[in-house]
Amino acid sequence: MAFPVDLRRCQILGLAGSAFLAAGGETAGALPVRDLLHPASARAVLGLVGVYFGLVLLIAAWALLGRLVRGPRPPAPRALMLVLAVWAAPLLLAPPLFSRDVYSYLAQGAMVDAHMDVYAHGPSRLGGPLADEVAPLWRHTGAPYGPVFLAVAAALSALTRGEVPAGLFGMRLVALAGVALMAAALPRLARHSGADPAAALWLGALNPLVLLHLVAGAHNDAVMLGLLGIGLVAALGRWPYLGAVLVTLAALVKAPAVLGLAAVVVLQVRAGRGTAKALVTTAVAAAGTTVAATAAAGTGYGWVGALNTPVSPQNWALTTLLGRATGALLEHLGSDLAPLAIPAWHALGVVAAGAAIVLIWLRLRPRPVYALGLSLAAVAALGPAIRPWYALWGLFLIAAAAPSASVRHRVAAVTGVLALCVLPSGGPADTGQLVLAVSGGALAVVVLWQAHQAELAPALGRAA
Repeated sequence: MAFPVDLRRCQILGLAGSAFLAAGGETAGALPVRDLLHPASARAVLGLVGVYFGLVLLIAAWALLGRLVRGPRPPAPRALMLVLAVWAAPLLLAPPLFSRDVYSYLAQGAMVDAHMDVYAHGPSRLGGPLADEVAPLWRHTGAPYGPVFLAVAAALSALTRGEVPAGLFGMRLVALAGVALMAAALPRLARHSGADPAAALWLGALNPLVLLHLVAGAHNDAVMLGLLGIGLVAALGRWPYLGAVLVTLAALVKAPAVLGLAAVVVLQVRAGRGTAKALVTTAVAAAGTTVAATAAAGTGYGWVGALNTPVSPQNWALTTLLGRATGALLEHLGSDLAPLAIPAWHALGVVAAGAAIVLIWLRLRPRPVYALGLSLAAVAALGPAIRPWYALWGLFLIAAAAPSASVRHRVAAVTGVLALCVLPSGGPADTGQLVLAVSGGALAVVVLWQAHQAELAPALGRAA
């Protein structure tokens, strides 16, 4: 007998999950330095268990909502947007979760506000409380972000006067605005692509990765994807020039969005414009927007060189893992080439991503939104660094344009795995923390199973 599912049940279960996430994050999250607890302290232990308890509840609620969306009477997009708002609400006032990147954003914004070269120097040049909050690995590294995001961060720094709590809340509101734009764009993109708008919202906006990393983590990927989404919507209509401007602004937050300009060109050609005219219009819009945005931000063109910002040697990107394995083998064989293994694999990854993008567009040019989603997924998968939220680059558009339910199911399965891959503190895990995380998740599974049995018992009694 199937577990009974309705929208209210999913809403309440997901709200409980995000509430446990927020509560657990108060002691186990990516807290300001002065509030950090020793991982073995009782409060930190309880917080970590609570975060993973809530995380499994949230994933379960999302999976049940997916069943409802695929059912005979799926909820309307407006109802799903309300669910997103309810699930996100407890996370708004929670500390940062799953990453300390938001502290880097605040420090970089303060540097721009103080007229420092944020591309030539890391937050250590700023000094003070904000620099102390940045992860040690990135204190001496220039910003890898474009002038649009840095201008937003600088404005927020001026508004909050460098106060960390106010800055964190402001940066989360910026990310939430990006998520709102994503949710607004998804139904329109889905209709254009012949996909179900409700299914697109379920996979692309209510996804646990969105809540964990764009809302709770306040990552600027939300701004990039929001601008990219509404830019594509504009290009679908009668505003291809505006579409090119918005997509360029997205790329001036984070560079991968520049691939969206190819979709803008294809959409113009499909609307009846000549290929040459579409290319020129898009190029002029992109160039003008880049010059204007860079001048307005006052950061100069250092962001071009920042595209080569070094990545952590301990990240778990495919090319990095292969590079480390190859380097270890060469070292074992006594070869002097061992130090070149990781750079060589990174270069091969870039070439492979480029080749994949060309093949994708040659095959899927009639479906530009889907082609763009797969292209961004290839960039994330084959790039020199990867984090769980990078999966959202491609997932957002694949959700809007997936050609079949089976594609969405496979993407959803990957989402469930990635959602469990990072500790709420954003740091590396030791054995004890892994045990606590598994314990919290297992406890949630037991509670869900007991609830399932309690729901079935009356029905079985009536059937008997």
